[in-house]
Amino acid sequence: MDINALFTDKGLRAFTATVRDQHVRDAQQYGQIADIVRSRLQQTPIEGDRWMSKRLRAWKVARQLKAMQKASTEAAAKAEALYATYVNEVLELPQRRATAEAKRLERKQGRQAAVGAAVAGSLNRTVTALNTPQEQPGGTVPQARPAEFVTPESPFGQWPMAAGGERPTSTINDYFAKGEGQ
Repeated sequence: MDINALFTDKGLRAFTATVRDQHVRDAQQYGQIADIVRSRLQQTPIEGDRWMSKRLRAWKVARQLKAMQKASTEAAAKAEALYATYVNEVLELPQRRATAEAKRLERKQGRQAAVGAAVAGSLNRTVTALNTPQEQPGGTVPQARPAEFVTPESPFGQWPMAAGGERPTSTINDYFAKGEGQ
């Protein structure tokens, strides 16, 4: 077999078809032989057998042939899987990569166009807002906050007080009643 032919589509297809067909034939033969061996061993007594010994012996021997049949069937399936994997991973890969690259470029161009449109719209709104005169009612002066009276004797008086307090608490004793009843 030419090994270089194995790396072409026709060459690998021919190889896997040959291997698959051989394994399918082998599996059929193993199944037929298993049936023949099982029936012959069930009919052949050996001195000292008990009532189920023939059947058990026949099943044990035929089980090995059935395992060979199963292995050949799986090998035939693996030959088909080999061809499918080769086609998927080697032959079709460049085409899939080219398609993915084209989609990637298309998405990138779409995003760039969307960003460009958003920037243009933002600039248009900014220019429109800057060129439009602001309308203010004439003669009105915005109200300023009235000045608050701060006493200069306390360093805490430099800042506005919390609600409900005239001066900040200096010790914990300010929270409890003083003197009476103690």
